[in-house]
Amino acid sequence: MSNLNISRKFIIDLLGSRDADFLVPDYQRPYAWEYDECQTLWEDVFSFAFPDNDCEKFNTTKDEYFLGPIVTFINEAGQKEIIDGQQRLTTLMLLLRAFYNMFDNMMDKKSQSTKEMIATCLWKKGEFNDTDQEQLKIISQVATDDDKDEFIYILKNGKTKDCFKSRYALNFKYFQEKIRDFLQNFPNYFKYLPARILNNCSMLPIEANSQDTALRIFSTLNNRGKPLSDADIFKAELYKFYRDNNEKKDFIEQWKDLETQVGRIFKQSNNSPMDELFTRYMYYLRSLKRIKVSTIEGLRKFYEKDNYNVLKSKKTFEDLIQLADFWEDISNQNIDRFSNRILRLLFVLNYAPNRMWTYFITVYFMHNRDENGYLEDDKFYSFLNKTIAFIWAYSITTPGVNALRTPIFFEMINIIDNKDITFSEFKFDEKTLRSVFDNYSFLNGRPITKSMLALYAFQDSAQDILSLDTKIEIEHIYAKNRYKMDEACFDNNLLESLGNKILLEKRINIRASDYRFSDKIKHYQGIKGKKKASDIVELKIISKYQDFAEQEIRDRYNKMKDTFINYLRENNLLK
Repeated sequence: MSNLNISRKFIIDLLGSRDADFLVPDYQRPYAWEYDECQTLWEDVFSFAFPDNDCEKFNTTKDEYFLGPIVTFINEAGQKEIIDGQQRLTTLMLLLRAFYNMFDNMMDKKSQSTKEMIATCLWKKGEFNDTDQEQLKIISQVATDDDKDEFIYILKNGKTKDCFKSRYALNFKYFQEKIRDFLQNFPNYFKYLPARILNNCSMLPIEANSQDTALRIFSTLNNRGKPLSDADIFKAELYKFYRDNNEKKDFIEQWKDLETQVGRIFKQSNNSPMDELFTRYMYYLRSLKRIKVSTIEGLRKFYEKDNYNVLKSKKTFEDLIQLADFWEDISNQNIDRFSNRILRLLFVLNYAPNRMWTYFITVYFMHNRDENGYLEDDKFYSFLNKTIAFIWAYSITTPGVNALRTPIFFEMINIIDNKDITFSEFKFDEKTLRSVFDNYSFLNGRPITKSMLALYAFQDSAQDILSLDTKIEIEHIYAKNRYKMDEACFDNNLLESLGNKILLEKRINIRASDYRFSDKIKHYQGIKGKKKASDIVELKIISKYQDFAEQEIRDRYNKMKDTFINYLRENNLLK
């Protein structure tokens, strides 16, 4: 964070200086302010400039209104590239341009002085200190903003066209209307409002020495809106490549479609949706480079190598689009792409104890897809089974996603080398695994608990696939409330046994007071005309029991354990 230039500046000093040359870069998001934001800005500056609607109450030497920070860095062209403050600064320029027009017929000295101050904020000056209205002090290169040319036109010409429908045009017209109303109602005070905006409204420009530093400052300061993601930077690099190949229009349309699609797919992701897509693709690129080390560098650090060379390629963008299609078909449980048996395994993976499977499957898909982006069913089925068996067992014997990276990264390289995944160096000893399983606490808060229950449920061929939108909870078959009543005759160690837990749709909503097994099975079976039965097949079987207590829990636990061990054996994961 060294070499920062931070000093509060009034608008006339920030925009009126000769070195004011701002760029809204191509990776920024499109201009987004609408009526409400513009109305708030107008009302705030008006109230500030005329306290209690009284022009005389304003103190020109002490009163100040803070508009917020603006974070920039000087790019290679010598421009102040805006990282934060784009929306405020753009709107302020529209407001000043609307004011400028109104001074055309005002010839008094104060009006002309105010007009000149506005001009120095909007346009650069030539060699002889003359204003050049073709040389703006702010320009926009936002790749996905189709309306940026309207912004430039408005600043240069002070008007809109009938065909202009952008937010730039709408907001400019809003300010024109408010200014006309103000001029009509308070003609003697008109010149004071823009003068007080210029001389007494301030911003805090923070000028960093690099883009990276500016982005880190922005991430620290910004708690209002959506921060720039790494994908915004990547978009800019792809845009430059397509622009240089005279295909920028097609790229912009495809990028917008991709953003919309990815937003649907990864809406639950901790990252921004597009960052999530780039992250999954990164693991494929790592595998191509045969990188086995478990340390993962930052997303932008990975892509910025060799001056973002990997993003200067049509193949990369085409890969991203096909990868998004693949994951959307998974999220939609697309029967046209995947067989029923594949969808069953993908549903189980949705309850995996960590996200490593998403990267593993991405690498498998990217390397093994055919020309239409499809996978061979038998091979994919075998791959998914072995993946589930290994991740589930490894998560019990060696907890932690970091530990899982070593075997997964090793097998990613095998995928790239057209070898079958075997996990040959990490197979499990059955006796040890049984001991670990018996001593493991399958608490509800541990992801592996729900993972084991999902796998067990779908090892029954009669279990139908559920929608991925189905809210699933962990149900204690022998209720906790029942344990409180039967405490003297029940082994409390069995209450949290895996054998006493099962998946249950949240909609069933079994009340805590339903401690009797006979009451619970009514909910499992459904209440005619009131509640639909559970879609979990095993619950339908259990609901036929006379009771479910200690012996039933022990028997079910042993069956679950044996079924899991056999699953590992079938996938050749036991020593």
